[in-house]
Amino acid sequence: QLQASGGGLVQAGGSLNLSCAPAALTINTLHMAWFRQAPGQEREFVAVINWSGRVTDYADSVKGRFTISRDNAKPMLYLQMNSLKPEDTAVYYCATSIQQWSKLRNAREYDSWGQGTLVTVSS
Repeated sequence: QLQASGGGLVQAGGSLNLSCAPAALTINTLHMAWFRQAPGQEREFVAVINWSGRVTDYADSVKGRFTISRDNAKPMLYLQMNSLKPEDTAVYYCATSIQQWSKLRNAREYDSWGQGTLVTVSS
């Protein structure tokens, strides 16, 4: 129901912009987030944005480098990633939540997931 795109291979210090489009899902009233999963590791929270786009939250590891945004008119979710580091290498997933707004950093609070897009940062 969600299609993530925009991943690829980039050198450390570079930038990528991920997109997430709903295929058959109305997202305008849903909170949305990006998670990532590196090989052999658990899925971890990256960033979340509330339904209106006015409130965001970031993992400490990406704060100041990544920006989450959304355009409910299209509709589309984005993740602008700057100053990328090798440790940012992972499959990135977008997700939606129908939960009441809180920190929403736990993957169990999300009910729809995209298929993931691979980001590889070389040193």
